[in-house]
Order: sequence, then C-alpha cells, then structure tokens
Amino acid sequence: MTRLDLSRRTLMAGAGALAAASTLDLPFGIAPAHAQGAPVNQNPGFYRYKVGDITVTAINDGFARRPLEGFVRNAELADVRKAMEQAYLPNDALSISFTTLAIQAGGKLTLIDTGNGDSGAPTSGAWMKNFRAAGFDPKDVSSVVFSHFHGDHINGFRLKDGTAVFPNAEVMVPAAEWAFWMDDAKASAAPDAMKGAFAGVRRVFGPVAKDVKQFEAGKEILPGITAVAAPGHTPGHTVFAVASGTGKLMIMSDTTNHPALFVRNPDWSAVFDMDGPQAAATRRKLLDMVSAEKMQVAFYHAPFPATGHIAKDGNGFELVPVQWSSAI
Repeated sequence: MTRLDLSRRTLMAGAGALAAASTLDLPFGIAPAHAQGAPVNQNPGFYRYKVGDITVTAINDGFARRPLEGFVRNAELADVRKAMEQAYLPNDALSISFTTLAIQAGGKLTLIDTGNGDSGAPTSGAWMKNFRAAGFDPKDVSSVVFSHFHGDHINGFRLKDGTAVFPNAEVMVPAAEWAFWMDDAKASAAPDAMKGAFAGVRRVFGPVAKDVKQFEAGKEILPGITAVAAPGHTPGHTVFAVASGTGKLMIMSDTTNHPALFVRNPDWSAVFDMDGPQAAATRRKLLDMVSAEKMQVAFYHAPFPATGHIAKDGNGFELVPVQWSSAI
C-alpha cells in the first residue's frame, strides 16, 4: 500500500511543483489563468429560492471594505481579530456585502431595500446590473419596502441626479423610522456626524413624501409579509416575516452586520448601531426566535446569497448557509 506523506515539507514541495508546472505547456491547449486575462469580476450576483409559493431573489450590490479597528464598539480589538481569524477572514479589515431582496408573489414584484445606488463605495453599485441580469425591469416594481433609512438601503431608490429609479412603485416605510428621520427638530439638533444622514433621507424621500405609505409593526403590510419591530440599529429598524404555506423566512435586515462577528457574538454592537444595548437585545431575541422555530433567515450584510438558518452555539449562534442549488 502506498503511504501518503502529508508532512509540511512535502506539501511545500508540492506547491513548488505546481508553480513550476504553471510555466509549462498544458494539455489540450489550455493556458494558465493569468495568461488568459482572467476577469476580475464574478458572474452576475443573483440567487433565487422559494418560500412556499413565493419566489425570493437575492440581489447583490457589491461590498465596502472597512478597517476593523473601531468597528465593534464594546469589544477589544484583539477579540474582534480573533473572531475574524476563527472565521478564516482577514484580521485587519472587513468586507461588508450588500444584498437586497426581490419578492414575487401574487403577480406583484416587491423590493425589500434598494442598495447603494450611485452613492456607495467604488466596490458597490452593482445592483442594477444584477437586477436586470435576474430578468427584472425597474418599471415593473410594484412596491418598495424599506427596513430603515441608512444610505446603503435607500440610495438605490433615487440617484444623485434626482432620478427616481422605480417610477411605478408604491413606497412603504416603517412609521417609527419616518417619524424619527423626518422630524425637523431632530434634524436640527443632530450632531454634525449625523446631519448628512438626515439630509440624505430628505433627498431620497422628499419628492414623494406626500405619497409615502407608512406602516406599523405587527401588521401584514403585503400578502405574506408581516413587519416586525427590531429597534436599536435605528429607532424604527424593521425586519419582515415572510410566510407561504409551510415556508417561513425572516428577513433580518441589519439586525446583525457580518455574521462572523455579530451572530457568533450577539452582544457586540457595530459602530452603525444607534442604540447599542437595544440593538444587542433585539439581536439576541430575534436569533433565539428564528433558531427555536427553525426559520430560514436572510441577512443584508452576510456573504452572498446571505441566507440560511441559525443554530445555537454556546452563548452565541452560528449561521448555517443554505445549500446552493441550480434549481428553485
């Protein structure tokens, strides 16, 4: 019997042999990837799955890279770096992805959030390309539902030049979120670091303010979609329970940022959480609930396609991704 030698020396030697082989002629006329001018971008980022009779399409809007230092408000940097390393991620910076959802039910097309539009990081802004690649057209969107009013969720609704991207869509927003961000007194009293966010909300929603439909948490806002209050990240931050037949999905919005940090450590607070303790309490409550009920979840900032299930793991939780399928 041949003995398999997996010592570090043989592994390193094997790596050297592979590197050398890349300079040789390959069979069947195949050239090394670098010689083929391999593209730097992936294929279009959309992924479909079913929740009962409802079709959900995850649509990726690229990512933004942020230094790790200062990202978690209530944890030591060394602990945050350790969590990143345990997830086999770089320990100096975090790539934050953006994933919106398109929901097809009853002949209607509904969006949950709209991505960065043309106002995000250079590595974002892929949403429209991916939306069209999935076979959708902006004019066919019947409703746009917003989870909260941070720019990476609302700026895709209106471009910098004022263009309204979804001309035929009803606009639906959490009443508590609208009350906070559209309050002139709060905008005037806001610290300088938040004044841009207040201005951004008015830029996006001002032209349609009289037509915006506000909804309350705890109610079915569209067939099969129920709003659930999830405050802390913002005052009116909302998640959505989707149900059809035996299928159940909780759209977690920004209940967590990257799951390697905030699903595994639900008591940590991201710099974006406006009320850190409240956000942590909401996070733990929702993660407990979806874990106990074995609900599928969809996140905004998890690695694409940003859906799976939540398993209890000690004092924290783990995101178990769905198995990718070529069929729905």
